[in-house]
Amino acid sequence: MIEARELTKTFRDRKRGEIHGAWNVSFRVEPGTIYGLLGANGAGKTTTLRLLATLLRPTRGTAFVAGHDVAAEPDRVRSKVGFLAASTALYARLTAREMITYFGRLNGMTEAAIRARTAELSARLGMDEFLDRRCDQLSTGMKQKTSIARTIVHDPPVMIFDEPTLGLDVMTARTVVGFVRECRAAGKTVIYSTHVMSEVEKLCDVIGVIHSGRLLAEGSLAELRARHGENDLEEIFVRLVEGAGRAAA
Repeated sequence: MIEARELTKTFRDRKRGEIHGAWNVSFRVEPGTIYGLLGANGAGKTTTLRLLATLLRPTRGTAFVAGHDVAAEPDRVRSKVGFLAASTALYARLTAREMITYFGRLNGMTEAAIRARTAELSARLGMDEFLDRRCDQLSTGMKQKTSIARTIVHDPPVMIFDEPTLGLDVMTARTVVGFVRECRAAGKTVIYSTHVMSEVEKLCDVIGVIHSGRLLAEGSLAELRARHGENDLEEIFVRLVEGAGRAAA
């Protein structure tokens, strides 16, 4: 399970002063559930996810991931989390297989377990044809499949996806979305960050709308529609963001 409790991250900028990447963000994600974090670019999605994955340290508040405090037990949290972002970098000189193997070793897996898991993931993600090709020779879709495989090689119970279909072709994006569904079916706790409304509608059990680092609304798609008297998720999103802008003014 994931539970964020007033999670806050403040950055200092010489020109703009304090910037709130996340401000008092609180929510829960249960196992076997996909929580969609919906927001425009710069809304605070990535900051929130990086706090949960211990890539950033909270300014205030905290979160518990698989029972461990992100501030007090970051190493234990990392062992339970698979974090995938569209911007995830790969080592250019390693092959896809070597990349997966490297991360398997980082997570303390045996060589036999890594080989078995690599074969399993390669078959699931359609990687056999490029598994032994260097990462700098891979297409964008191939790189993203490799990123997925290295992220989940240790089979973590918590999955965090930060705009994982960004820049992908339709077929590769479908593979990624299908894989996210499989994570839910396997009982994993999943957070899925995106600004693509259709992905949220297809995938997410609970939706959190974030803007300027603040969680504006939360609920299932049906609950949000009933609450705002509107079926179109995009229209609901725009109303929430515009309302937050007027309140801030």
